[in-house]
Amino acid sequence: MRTQVAIIGAGPAGMLLSRILGRAGVEHIVLERQTRDHVLGRIRAGVLEWGTVETLRDHGLGARMDREGHVHETINIAWRGQELLSVDTHDRVGKRMMAYGQTNIQEDLYEAADASGAEIFFEASDVQPNGVTTDSPWVSFTHGGVGQRIDCDFVAGCDGFHGASRLTIPESVRREYEKVCPFGWLGILSETPPLPILMYANHERGFALCSMRNPMLSRYYVQCSMEDTVDDWSDDRFWNELFARIPNEQADQIQTGPSIEKSIAPLRSFVSEPMRYGNLFLAGDAAHIVPPTGAKGLNLAVSDVRYLSRAFVSHYQGDDRYLESYSEMALRRVWGAMRFSWWLTLLLHRFPDQTDFDQRAQEQEISYLAGSEAAQIAMSEQYVGLPYEDQEDA
Repeated sequence: MRTQVAIIGAGPAGMLLSRILGRAGVEHIVLERQTRDHVLGRIRAGVLEWGTVETLRDHGLGARMDREGHVHETINIAWRGQELLSVDTHDRVGKRMMAYGQTNIQEDLYEAADASGAEIFFEASDVQPNGVTTDSPWVSFTHGGVGQRIDCDFVAGCDGFHGASRLTIPESVRREYEKVCPFGWLGILSETPPLPILMYANHERGFALCSMRNPMLSRYYVQCSMEDTVDDWSDDRFWNELFARIPNEQADQIQTGPSIEKSIAPLRSFVSEPMRYGNLFLAGDAAHIVPPTGAKGLNLAVSDVRYLSRAFVSHYQGDDRYLESYSEMALRRVWGAMRFSWWLTLLLHRFPDQTDFDQRAQEQEISYLAGSEAAQIAMSEQYVGLPYEDQEDA
């Protein structure tokens, strides 16, 4: 087979790239090692920066999001068990956010791909980029028990942390940065009306988060030990622990119900540089993973694809400026999100070696946020997403 761009990975990053390239007339083929149902079954983030919302709308993916998504404009942080700080991001920086689940976005992307006739190979095994430092890269894979090859101009590695793309970059070139948190998030999905607000909680018993997926699907988290298992947490234990960490006023508004999904997620920060090696370009989790605290994972994948799709489209129009600046430009946004997510993680969680002094210092920082308009502006502009860069900004 021959195409212009071979896309490895049919998650949100790969399928959004497929969508944008297809609408621009750039030929491409998508490879995915999992089944379509497996990809759709992943439970992921649901808070979208407004730049992500606008990107999805710009490429014909906003109709369902606008019908079913929930626009919100406050960041709420509970602390000391009873106090609540509410920051209006629209008032502070003129931007809102959207609660809309990643699973829904994935469904929208596949529906759009079906309608456009995009070429996707699911259950493609042994996927491997080859010759990426030459002008004639190619991707080998097995599909239906038969070895296949795609010759292309570029390879887009959107295949996540465990994919082959990042590891194609030699260790002598690749530099990786990682910080692992000594705890996890126990999360549940419940088919109950969510708390009307997105709320984080800093408590001496540990972090908690109340979020939403849609008007009848709630997502809640509590900080837990990585030694815990899902079996250690009955639904009753989870609800009791959640209510112990949030103010009574908000706890009284929550409707409990049986969990329909329960999992423990580790928290870590990871960045691999560079995001370009020859004619191989990385995007999304293939290059970086952020703690979920700042809700940046999906949003970073979208910003990567926004930059990368512009680079490919511009190349076929005779302009390689964006190809040459892709890695540096994408990494500036990645590291900004890394710094913010780690700051928010430090602010809201109880670390195993944390002293009473540390806890009071955390509480004082939240108190400072509550009384400082400048601090609220700084937090808001990072939470809702900084503006995308243009070539002239580089």
